Amino acid sequence: MSEMKQRLGRLLEQVTALGAEADLIASREQSFSLKADQGELSEYKVTGSQQIGIRLIKEGRVGIAYSEALDEPALAAMLQDALDASRFAKEDPDQRISVADSHLETQDSAIVQPDETPVDEKIALALRLEGEMLKREGVKGAPYNAYYESRSELWLANSQGTLCHHSEASVGGYTTALIERDGRQSMFYQGVNERRFSDLAIAPLLDEVYGTALALLDGAPVTTGHYDALLSPNALSALFGCFAAALSGKWAQQGINPWRDKLGQSVASPLLTLESRAHMPGGMRIRAFDGEGAATTDLPLIETGNLNTLLHNSATARHFGVAANGCAARGARSSLDVAPRHLVLGCGPHTDSDVKSGRYLELVKLDGLHSGADAVSGDFSFGASGFLCQDGERIQPVRGITVAGNFYRLLKEVLAVGQHLRHDDGKGFYAPLIRFAGLSVAGN
Repeated sequence: MSEMKQRLGRLLEQVTALGAEADLIASREQSFSLKADQGELSEYKVTGSQQIGIRLIKEGRVGIAYSEALDEPALAAMLQDALDASRFAKEDPDQRISVADSHLETQDSAIVQPDETPVDEKIALALRLEGEMLKREGVKGAPYNAYYESRSELWLANSQGTLCHHSEASVGGYTTALIERDGRQSMFYQGVNERRFSDLAIAPLLDEVYGTALALLDGAPVTTGHYDALLSPNALSALFGCFAAALSGKWAQQGINPWRDKLGQSVASPLLTLESRAHMPGGMRIRAFDGEGAATTDLPLIETGNLNTLLHNSATARHFGVAANGCAARGARSSLDVAPRHLVLGCGPHTDSDVKSGRYLELVKLDGLHSGADAVSGDFSFGASGFLCQDGERIQPVRGITVAGNFYRLLKEVLAVGQHLRHDDGKGFYAPLIRFAGLSVAGN
């Protein structure tokens, strides 16, 4: 048995001696990052972290604590902190240790690739991201450039005999183009994430970032009105992220989820399906178990527009009298929550030509996401950039507009859904081309 498993076992024995139960999350991570500025490395950072977190339940009351030190005195202090916190917590009969004798381990070798790449090659890549961008016509700066990588392990154990293990590695990079011409400026940013250094496609990334920034340089507002819209994968992912609470069983338990009483009812166009998928080829959210040790599975959330289920952990499921569905989420420092794995909007019946017919806006960047969205009402108002298009051709770059609407209405105003999945930079969100109707645009 590994040292970490022994440590978790001893902690659980102490929990039992206190007349309590608990689940423990332990993690270790090593990360390496490089940033380039003015042709030199501005950052060369190697970091390592480890921590153990505990969710202790005694007499129906929950205490959360964590420790970054793993020696016995530090862990004893963590256990005492959790016990003390539970004494002052409100009784919560929904929270119990529910997942028994789970021994899941993520078996996907593709997410733990060995890395023998010399550091010099990684430094060269970080410098290349900036250097090659600065060589391009009109580029006055590339202020954000980086290469990064991480390797991590996670253990989950509880008083019901559960002991799960997960490990993964990832690499990534990002760059920016700041273009200036005739007193006008335009900047665009994008990244790429993979499991292996050799899979990082840097040349396409540079082309995409530069091409988009250059194309937006002469952008201007369109006439105020209503426009059909297509969103890039990153923009659509960001929009869904603002309203992800609508899928949360925890928000429903708290009474603030607008879809709390919508199960089995229409919440979107019949053209839309939405799943939480445990595994996607190349995906970055692959893990065999959730934050309580239950198996992660594919979960249909919305089917032909109807809400099938919410994301549940054992506590929210118990509260509503339904089955937990492998969506528990918890970090070493956090309380029990819910989260999907890969969010996947399903493909539809329309060709790209169908989706792009006529006049529409293609939005590639949304600004003010944190301040411009109300997750409960669904109302949003964001700054946006993109292109006015006609039959798939960009006819005018667009900047300086505000797009506004209601997310929950927007999901019902879908005109066409394409046949091929695309993903965001983080490879956690997947969607085909989707054409939304009548987005309100404030321009000139």
